[in-house]
Amino acid sequence: MSMAVALEQYGPFTVAAGRTLIGASALLPVVAVTRPDDLAIREPMILGFILMMGILNFALPFSLLTWGLQRVPSAFAGVAMGSSPIFVLVLAYLFVPDEEIGPRRIAGVILGFVGLLVLILPGAPLGSGLDGTVAARIACVAAALCYSIGAILIRRAPPIPPIVFTAGMLIAGALVLTPIALLVEGLPEITGTRATWAMLYAGMVPTGLAFLLRVVLIRSAGPIFMSLVAYIVPLWAVVLGVSLLDETLRPSTYLAAAIILFGVGLTRLRFLWQR
Repeated sequence: MSMAVALEQYGPFTVAAGRTLIGASALLPVVAVTRPDDLAIREPMILGFILMMGILNFALPFSLLTWGLQRVPSAFAGVAMGSSPIFVLVLAYLFVPDEEIGPRRIAGVILGFVGLLVLILPGAPLGSGLDGTVAARIACVAAALCYSIGAILIRRAPPIPPIVFTAGMLIAGALVLTPIALLVEGLPEITGTRATWAMLYAGMVPTGLAFLLRVVLIRSAGPIFMSLVAYIVPLWAVVLGVSLLDETLRPSTYLAAAIILFGVGLTRLRFLWQR
């Protein structure tokens, strides 16, 4: 929702770059005060890993989301984020040792992807390729895929202090996004407070603070546990988008949300299935 409000005044790359710059600015003082052991990040390979993760977790998904939010409601983007546990489960099975996937989880994954089709395809022009709206829907789902891949890689990352890791990824994302934003959209003009406050909030809370918590939780509890936040994201995205931004959603969006979340729930009913 905050990104949708920021887009009322700023361009998509400016909003994406602003989120990362503000998030990094919020975390760097904490790094300076806590002075965690950052010797590991001086190795070139680890610096390269942080740069790649900054692109995957921030630069790419933020660009996809802000571009998509110009054409779809913020509530729709929130429902698309609800698909991340489906991607995480498949990726964890492929790349995380000892991760099992049985008939119940396979059924949940299939349901999740059916929900994605219901989310993306209704209203698509037949035989005429992708229009802007359908491409924007795909961009939102692609952002969820980026977060899912990022979650797997965070779990397998070198032992970097979480605050240093998160701040480093934000700086890397900002280094990539800021030149693009300046080249494509130029210097932003601050003419109102609503969009500016929205971008400040987006940078500090759901970027700086939330991604620090994300890194800590993935490291401690694993990417599959962390992906369960997807139960909450669609709910709040729809409530806030519809009630505060007066957004309207197609009935197929609500149906897709129900199918996706049911599929996610099916993958988590471990004890019911085993007993």
